[in-house]
Amino acid sequence: MPEELFAFGFLRNAVLASLLASIACGIIGSYVVVKKIGFISGGIAHTAFGGIGLGYYLGINPLLGIIPFSLGAAIAIGLLSRKARVAEDTAIGAFWAVGMASGVILIGLTPGYAPNLFSYLFGNILTVPESDLWLIALLDLIIGATTWMFSKEFLALSFDEEYAEVSGVRTTLFYLLLLCLIALTVVILVRVVGIVLVIALLTIPASIARVFSRSLGAMMLIASGISALFSLAGLWLSWQLDLASGATIIILAGLAFLLLHTVRLAVSFLRAR
Repeated sequence: MPEELFAFGFLRNAVLASLLASIACGIIGSYVVVKKIGFISGGIAHTAFGGIGLGYYLGINPLLGIIPFSLGAAIAIGLLSRKARVAEDTAIGAFWAVGMASGVILIGLTPGYAPNLFSYLFGNILTVPESDLWLIALLDLIIGATTWMFSKEFLALSFDEEYAEVSGVRTTLFYLLLLCLIALTVVILVRVVGIVLVIALLTIPASIARVFSRSLGAMMLIASGISALFSLAGLWLSWQLDLASGATIIILAGLAFLLLHTVRLAVSFLRAR
C-alpha cells in the first residue's frame, strides 16, 4: 500500500484492524476448518445481527451489542445439540432466523435512521474508529490467551473427540468454549467484512493454510498471514477502484482458494496420467 495512504487516519485504522482481525481469524479459523463447524460459525454470525439491532436501540456501540447476542447463540446452539439432542442444523437455523428477525425489529423500533447498518452487514473497514481497535485488540488477547491455556484440550477436541472424552477431557465444556471463541471472532470480523461475509474469512485462509502446513500451530500462523494478505490487498484494491472493502477482500480470498485447488486438481490429473 503506497505510503501516502497512511496520511489518512481512517486508513491507518483500517490497516491496524486488518492485522488485528487476522490474528483471531487465523487461530479460530483453523479450529473451524479442522473441526468442520463452518455452518455453526455462519449461524452464530447471522444471529449476531440481533446484537446490532440491540446496540442501535440502546444507543451504544453495536459491537458491544453483538457480544452478548453471539455468545448467547453459541452457548444455546451448543447445549441444544449436545444436551437436548436437537439436530444441530435445526438449532442453527432457528437461531439464525430469530437473530436476524430480532435485529430487524429492534432497528425498526429505534428512533431515527441507522446510518451504518450496511457496513455491519457487508463490512466497511474504512469506517473503523480507534475505540473499536482497542476492543478488537482486547478480544484478540482473550482469544489468544484462552487457546494457549487450553491448547491440548482444543487439539484433542478437534481431531478425535471420542478419544478426548475417554481420556477425561470435558468435551462438552470445551466445545462450548470453542463456540464462544468463535462468537468473539465474529465480533471482530464484523467490522472487517460484515456479518454476511464472516464465514468466508473464517474458513478460506485456514483451508488454504491447511494445504501448506503439517501441524495445527503452523496452520494458525500461515492462516493469520494469509488473512492479513487478503485483507490488506482487498483494502488497497477497494481504495483504488472505489469498491466495497469487505466484498473485495472476500472476492480476492475466493479467487485464491479456487486457483489453489484448480492447480492441485491439474497436478493430480497429470500425475495420474
